[in-house]
Amino acid sequence: VVAVSMERSVDLVVALLGVLKTGGAYLPLDPRFPAERLRLMIEDAAPRVVLTSLDLPPDAVTHTTTGAAARPVTPDDLAYVIYTSGSTGRPKGVEVPHGALSNLLASFAREPGLSVTDVLVAVTTVSFDIAALEIFLPLITGASVVIASAEEAADGERLSGLLEASGATLLQATPATWRMLLASGWTPRPSLRMWCGGEAMPVDLADALRATGGELWNVYGPTETTIWSALAPVASAGDARSIGVPVDGTALHVVDEHLDAVPRGVPGELLIGGAGVARGYRNQPALTAERFVADPFAGRAGARAYRTGDRVRIDEEGRIEFLGRTDAQVKIRGFRVELGEIEALLRRDRDVRDAAVAVLDGQRLAAYLVLATPARRPGLIAGITASLRERLPDYMVPGIFTDLDALPLTPNGKLDRRALARLAVVSAPESEYIEPRTPIERVLADLWQQVLIVDRVGVRDEFFALGGHSLHVARIVASLRRTFRVALPLRSVFEATTIERLAEVLTSLEPAPGRMLQIASALLRLQAMTPEERERLRDARRARAEAT
Repeated sequence: VVAVSMERSVDLVVALLGVLKTGGAYLPLDPRFPAERLRLMIEDAAPRVVLTSLDLPPDAVTHTTTGAAARPVTPDDLAYVIYTSGSTGRPKGVEVPHGALSNLLASFAREPGLSVTDVLVAVTTVSFDIAALEIFLPLITGASVVIASAEEAADGERLSGLLEASGATLLQATPATWRMLLASGWTPRPSLRMWCGGEAMPVDLADALRATGGELWNVYGPTETTIWSALAPVASAGDARSIGVPVDGTALHVVDEHLDAVPRGVPGELLIGGAGVARGYRNQPALTAERFVADPFAGRAGARAYRTGDRVRIDEEGRIEFLGRTDAQVKIRGFRVELGEIEALLRRDRDVRDAAVAVLDGQRLAAYLVLATPARRPGLIAGITASLRERLPDYMVPGIFTDLDALPLTPNGKLDRRALARLAVVSAPESEYIEPRTPIERVLADLWQQVLIVDRVGVRDEFFALGGHSLHVARIVASLRRTFRVALPLRSVFEATTIERLAEVLTSLEPAPGRMLQIASALLRLQAMTPEERERLRDARRARAEAT
């Protein structure tokens, strides 16, 4: 195993391809992940060598060297080890062989298809397995791959500009990224093909993407069966609910707890067999034996299948429809999240007697705490959040914290996760409330309230403590760019995390003194108008325009 820790660049592609060609297996390490999480991956995977660039923090990885020589590669050899969230408090590594990766790439080269005339813009972090398709599929078909920087991939306006400038014909992304692009005002060329996966495709998103005139595909698959296991063209809203047909060399079965096939229309667990099934979990034989089972449908000795934990059913038209999970695993912005991993870390805090985590509106994590003492000590939530950010990537850190006397339980004594979502409230900010004092601060506060769905925002309330996350940042930055007509960097909200500090950043960007204040004041006057007053204003503007 060779760890690769590099910024998104051509060098990253060269490094990954070099590792594979020498017979090694790459371990992707996103340099933006917390150092503690990178340490856990390196400790578990035990790479022989780390490939990195000189500008990364020296404590991000541990360097070793080796003199291993290249050797012939076989389909059974390991291609990569990629870590996903684990329910025990530690990430778990999925071991994927060359044959499984090659099968997926060959299948997608055939359908949906890629050719030498195509340009694919790669936007996914290398620590998410779908990045392998974005990088290697263009290379094996002669197409072009354009590597979006981390900043471009997280910024709707910059990404839309890159798609236009590169002449992109294909983009693969999660629903969150597609929503970010649409929110930025992006209007794609009709020739752009769109692949959407990583989580269930909402019907309203499918409608919005189909309205652009481009070709839309829904793709589905867990990491354990190598990136994607099924795909379907989306020609109508109903198509978005189906995971589609299996990729080449793959079989999909709907089974009960005994792995027996269930009748059409009856919910069951999705079992995936075939060429894409991974080896298992690195250094976890018990978990591997639990999830990777003998394939009862293969008809040959030694064949294995993966129990996905996804609840599905075969509808009246013979399509497999996704219904949810059989466990506490969720998807946040396309990333798999085991709620148990976050809960285990929360319980380590000396002030927390018990904890649970749930997902709200499909993209926000809420933490529920039963405190060791009735009164919350000052700064508790800030301290817990800081501790989690040292160990977990951004998408796994809850933004909403709720205190409970006890966690809700079902009649049989298990945690009632459905009841949790109804109990969530945004915790009162730990700082003193200070209302907006200037027109610019008022406009910012109104925007934060609308995006974060909170009743009020003080000028010193922390953005992330109010439930904010990276998708909210993208929406806010896009809105501020349009409103104030400035090139506001996306990182500004990550760095200036209060209304007070963000107002200062905006003012520093104004092309002429007082320009921001004029725009904010005019916007507030417009918001205060009645519908009749707004109509009279529009009539007056039209009259002036016609006279001019």
